[in-house]
Amino acid sequence: MPTSRAAPEVTAETFVVPLEDRRYLIYAPLRQAALVGNSAVVNFLADCKEGTWTQEADPDASLEALLTDLEILDGGEEYEPITTFRGKPQPVEVTLFLTTACNLRCTYCYAQAGDTPTRFMQPDVAKRGIDFVARNAVKRKLPEIVVNYHGGGEPTVNWPTMTESFAHAKEVTSRLGLRVVGSTATNGVLRDSQIDWVVKNLHGASVSFDGRPDIQDTNRPTVGGKSSSAEVVHTLKRFDDAGFPYGIRMTCTKENIPALADSVDYICATFQTSRIQVEPAYQMGRWRDAPSAETEEFIAAYREAQCRAAKYGKRITFSGARVGNLTNHFCGVTQDSFSLSPDGNVSGCFEVFSEADEHAGIFFYGAPEDSEEAGGYQFDKKKLSHLRKQAVQNRDFCKGCFAKWTCAGDCYHKSLTVNGTTEFAGSDRCHIIRELTKDQILERIARSGGIAWKGDLDEACQHSAGKEMFV
Repeated sequence: MPTSRAAPEVTAETFVVPLEDRRYLIYAPLRQAALVGNSAVVNFLADCKEGTWTQEADPDASLEALLTDLEILDGGEEYEPITTFRGKPQPVEVTLFLTTACNLRCTYCYAQAGDTPTRFMQPDVAKRGIDFVARNAVKRKLPEIVVNYHGGGEPTVNWPTMTESFAHAKEVTSRLGLRVVGSTATNGVLRDSQIDWVVKNLHGASVSFDGRPDIQDTNRPTVGGKSSSAEVVHTLKRFDDAGFPYGIRMTCTKENIPALADSVDYICATFQTSRIQVEPAYQMGRWRDAPSAETEEFIAAYREAQCRAAKYGKRITFSGARVGNLTNHFCGVTQDSFSLSPDGNVSGCFEVFSEADEHAGIFFYGAPEDSEEAGGYQFDKKKLSHLRKQAVQNRDFCKGCFAKWTCAGDCYHKSLTVNGTTEFAGSDRCHIIRELTKDQILERIARSGGIAWKGDLDEACQHSAGKEMFV
């Protein structure tokens, strides 16, 4: 007669995701743990939660042992990855929206660069923001500041402000005993002299490039309607030759979904970067009324593209699927992101760069201030509080989603384009996020022996006892 043992306690927030062949993914995100099981495993967990557990359901305790190793059972208290921001922002990172002008006319441009009044940031605006974050770094006793160049256009079009402001950043940080880290988002259509400067001065770049040259040229023509692929390829080759770190950011329209895998294959075979981000085209700006690429077809094409990348020892990423990164923040919007428009006002979102944006009243939360502290900024507490509250723990729709602590509620700006200012009610991106997150979890399980995964792969939980119950 088996020895009586105490009833196990479920100590992890656990989600059950149906798979094919009557199998289930059992996932405990805060434990970084998961396993694949059948209905017996699901029922066992349910009985443990409901207090109806019996020893007969797991007579040799092999399932209980596995779930205990995964800390789903009897693992002690787990902690939600929630960080909150209070008080007056003291950022040590500034993103400068240098201009709304652009040398390309991308078909899907969310910013409609070139179609709106052109704005250029003046050097004094950029320097003020740099000085502000440098003073904050000294106050907070932090060793470095970060200066990013972004915008509703191509940052390098405003070349004088870009180069002058970064020279200022290096001078200020040197004088204060700090380091400065610089990066830029760029379309890659650069002169050789600009490439030389970027390689010499910055620490990284995100280059927008859509892969196969014919697709790049269709999606991203120059302002004169000519092809851009040869110039971007030249820039990326120069970066590779210099060993300069960069990532490629691909946009996939509905029309180009069938060619996504080929485009990823082309990038992997042609360039050295291992950072390739793939996103379906956003239905905003010039692409507002275009057919959606946030479809089942995109998911299938993404999976095929991932397989192609793996043949080169590389991976592609999607912004909302990031297993291994536990957080309540999708991006800087909920973390006091400090971005300056060409006029010097403070936005919390990289995509809301202009005071004329339809959502500017939500994302612009600060302006230059001279009355209290020369060179400082004044912040709207109400707007700042609203942005901080968009963290995932405050979203009712997300509470039952297994991807919530990795997706972190996805992009607030994009949710506004889908749901307006009403309570978030999900989007087509949510389905993509869940599917690709599920893929990442299953991949970890497969690499850990096919049954269970816990934390880093080196610490993977592999069990053979009772395998017939689990599969």
